[in-house]
Amino acid sequence: MKRSIIFIKRTFYSIFVLWGLSVLIFVISRIVPGDPARMALGARASEEVLQRFRIAMHYDKSIVVQYYHWFKDVLHGDFGISLVTKHPVSEDISRVLPASFELAIFAFIFIIIIGITIGVISARYHNTWVDNLGRLAAYFGIVTPSFVFAIMGMLIFSYILEVLPTMGRLSSELIYPPKITGLITIDALIQGNFIVFVDAFKHLILPAVSLGLLGMAEDARITRSSVYNNLRKDYIVAAQSYGIPDRVIMFRDLLKPSLIPVVSILALQFGSILSQAFLVELIFNWPGFARYGMTAIIQKDLNAISGVVLILGIFRICGNIIVDWIVGLLDPRIQLIKERSE
Repeated sequence: MKRSIIFIKRTFYSIFVLWGLSVLIFVISRIVPGDPARMALGARASEEVLQRFRIAMHYDKSIVVQYYHWFKDVLHGDFGISLVTKHPVSEDISRVLPASFELAIFAFIFIIIIGITIGVISARYHNTWVDNLGRLAAYFGIVTPSFVFAIMGMLIFSYILEVLPTMGRLSSELIYPPKITGLITIDALIQGNFIVFVDAFKHLILPAVSLGLLGMAEDARITRSSVYNNLRKDYIVAAQSYGIPDRVIMFRDLLKPSLIPVVSILALQFGSILSQAFLVELIFNWPGFARYGMTAIIQKDLNAISGVVLILGIFRICGNIIVDWIVGLLDPRIQLIKERSE
């Protein structure tokens, strides 16, 4: 019951934060230099057409009235018309978001599995060559920008070894499976099309690893530090003194509390993956959400920018709520501390 109350409180706070973000984005989009009507209709539109457009879009009203109409449309999933594509922004986002979401999921899986594994092994064999190798891999991930690794991966695995594809989500000779979720790998598995699944998975490897390299390195370092510190706790020493196998101690007693610091940053990492994937999507010609958002910023597509920022805000807020719930499962005392502080 107490956990449900805390969850409801955090959901309410998150909705308030999201509303504040919508106000901020709307105000910024209205104070940006330039006439929104002229930007929407082009330089050749007559003044009469521009005036009719301003009235239809409520640009002739106060900013408070404009925000009311804009926010009312947003609640119905209508972000307006893109000034560049001339299509509804919601349709554009629904078209490009699944590609980035699929890429983010596989990058996130890479971050969790590889990062935590390297961190645990490094802590288990601390101050040995295994630990040094793990720390070297983490440092490599931190100092290597994602676009550099993407180019290196293309040169090595695509042009020299010729084992992985480089461009797009699917080979040109294959047909996209009928859309169910928009995620090609999932749709192919649901329909039993394993040829398309394998090909789509191969296309995901290089961009997902490139995108998740920094997060993997961060998780590896945090996991190593957390596990190493917990190894010296009294309850671990007591378990070792009773002759309990190290494997049992690791998975039963040590790993669960050691993952709390890692889980706490996973929400931020997932949001960062979606928002920072532009260069990776550009290099691999990936038709994704980050690429669409960056193009909107470059071309001052205000409606598209507003939609992209709000979607990113929703992902970050939902991620934080999920992380709070997972951390509470790992250590219920944290929920109790939060409740007392509130």
